[in-house]
Amino acid sequence: MSARPTTRSRTYLRDGRAPLPDREATSRVMSANRGKNTSPELELRRELRDRGLRGYRLHRREVPGRPDVSFGPERLAVFVNGCFWHRCPKCQLPLPRTHIEFWERKFDANQRRDVAKRSALRRAGWKVLTLWECEIRGSPAKSADRVLAALEAASSRREHLSRAGTP
Repeated sequence: MSARPTTRSRTYLRDGRAPLPDREATSRVMSANRGKNTSPELELRRELRDRGLRGYRLHRREVPGRPDVSFGPERLAVFVNGCFWHRCPKCQLPLPRTHIEFWERKFDANQRRDVAKRSALRRAGWKVLTLWECEIRGSPAKSADRVLAALEAASSRREHLSRAGTP
């Protein structure tokens, strides 16, 4: 039985929330993941910009749940969910093979947080649109179409309410 080395060469500070990866390559891949300005977000924003859509805000702290993209006057919040981290129902990606209990807890917490964010936004009068990484990568144009359709619906709802005398 060979003993594994107990020291690992890390050039960054571990915060103890996640188990140490078994391989350095895994560590590099996981460290490269970002929470904001991901490539699917950038693809969607590029498509929206190419269509001349302006006026959205990114990761606004004052909006419940800090959506990836928000349209204030229309009260539309757009989340761009990564298939791995948020457990896309279409992709059904397998769990990592090591530290399974940790990953099950992590993904469960992510999904509960997603539900709480959407609920808070809806209670505050926002419409919520969730786009999945695989949808955006498959067709950025269709994803932008969904945003535009949601904006049109939100705008017509706002016009209807203002005519009825509701702010």
